[in-house]
Amino acid sequence: MSKKKPEFTSEDEERDFWAEHDSVDYVDWKQAERLILPRLKPSTRTISLRMSDSMLDELKYLAHKYDVPYQSMIKLFLRERLDEELYRTDRPSSDS
Repeated sequence: MSKKKPEFTSEDEERDFWAEHDSVDYVDWKQAERLILPRLKPSTRTISLRMSDSMLDELKYLAHKYDVPYQSMIKLFLRERLDEELYRTDRPSSDS
């Protein structure tokens, strides 16, 4: 039997709760059904980013080479680097 999920008064409260609790204790995942949301788009925010002309030219060159918009190339590079850094820093040390 699953525990009863608490009622949350805000998204922050819910986020904090799930950061500290395992959903297995509250949800019977054997009863879950896969849900596909084909029109769901991740939230995005517009930012300003200053970089040298030469760096931008190099990005545009690579983007053209791979036939993708240069903004997409920037996001791809950032995603790869973030994944790399997060994996490296979150990975347990082999010294332990």
